[in-house]
Formats: sequence, C-alpha cells, structure tokens
Amino acid sequence: MGPVNKEQARHEAYMYRLLSSMLDDKDLACKIFFKGGTCARMLGYLDRFSVDLDFDLDKSADKKKLRQKLHNIFNSLGLSIKDESKKALQFFLKYPASLDARNTIKLEILDKTYNANNYKPCYLEPIKRTAICQTIDTMFAHKLIAPISRYEQGNSIAGRDIYDIHHFFFQGYNYNKQVIVERRKISVLNFFQELKGFIDKKVNQKIIEQDLNVLLEYNKFKKIKAHLKTETLYFIDKEIASLMKGQ
Repeated sequence: MGPVNKEQARHEAYMYRLLSSMLDDKDLACKIFFKGGTCARMLGYLDRFSVDLDFDLDKSADKKKLRQKLHNIFNSLGLSIKDESKKALQFFLKYPASLDARNTIKLEILDKTYNANNYKPCYLEPIKRTAICQTIDTMFAHKLIAPISRYEQGNSIAGRDIYDIHHFFFQGYNYNKQVIVERRKISVLNFFQELKGFIDKKVNQKIIEQDLNVLLEYNKFKKIKAHLKTETLYFIDKEIASLMKGQ
C-alpha cells in the first residue's frame, strides 16, 4: 500500500475499526463478501487510497437482522449515521474530525450479486483478520465495467475507475469473462469495443485529475496523469486484438 497523509490515515483508522468489528461478528462476517477499492488496497492489488467499504451480500442473509447488528457496531464505535437507505444496507457514517476535514465513511452491502462472482477467504494484513473477498479476477471484471456502469447509473465519470483498469492491466491480472457477459449481456469482445469508445469519447484530462489527485501519492500521480488515458486505451486495444485472434 502507498503512503497516506494524516487525514487519510485517520480515515483509514476508522474504516479499519469498523471493518474489524464487522468481521469479529461471526454471524455477520459469513454473510458479507468484501470487494472494491479498499479490499484491493488491503490485499496489495491496488496502490491508491480508497475511502469506502463495499461488500456483496449473501443471498440467504436476513437484512433486517444484519441492519440491527450494524447499528450496534456503529454505536459501539461512536459512529453517527448521517444518512441511511431504507431498502439497501447503505450507510454514510460520520466520525469525529476537525472542521473541513474528511469525516464520512460510506458503507455499502449490495444484495444484487452475480452468479459468475468468485470469492475466497483472504487474510487482511492491516487488521490481522480474514474476510471472504472477491477473487482478483472477479474484482478486475467489475473494475472494467465500472466506468460505463457509473455513467449509466449516475451520469458521472470517475478518474479512479480509469486508473484502476490501467493498474490491473499493468500488473498482469486476469479478469473473469463470465462476469462481463452476465452483467453487460454482450460478448467480451463487444464489451471491450464499447469500453474503448466510451473512454475515448467521455474521459478527458480534467476527469482523470479530479479525484485521483487526492487518492494517489503525488509522485505517482505526477508520473501517470498525462499518460493514463493513452496507456489504458493501449491495453484495451491489445485485449481486443487478442480476443479477435481467438475467434
């Protein structure tokens, strides 16, 4: 994991307290499957700061019981609920912080899961605990889909989505093709062609720098920001060529 500043360190400390408490509740821990940027960072797959806790929910879970368990955990840690979804297990939790400093953790446990997702127990070194996590190939597949999905759902684009795709390709990780087919309802080749067009047309330098400059260590950000879009499109082009060759 890369270095963090004092504000980020405080945020991570509260996230780790919350995550540790959730995993210490065995009835809760067996029903939630860790995923997303913070999971990838804690497992050493990703080198940027991440601010949220994201999980998939086991289909057999009782959301009402889990909600009460989570409320009890929040209270025990002194976290106040700024906002809470009445339908989903989604919470915005406030922790003590100085004026104008980051003070909110987003916790989301989605009950919309996919049959192609794969999970395995993983040891989280920063908190010395084991969690059921998405496998790296499953994470990568969802990361690939994230830019288009985020735009379709909220008409927004995040520079971190492009960075994560670039980083996962650069590290040589494999992706779960079945996740892409299940989520997008098209072939993997057609998906990458769609993703290439989306990034080429929708992503600009301002978008790349907007949130990434506070999530990535400065020297890394300075080195990659001018090349991120071009190199990501290069990786996608190589993948398209490989898929076409395999037809």
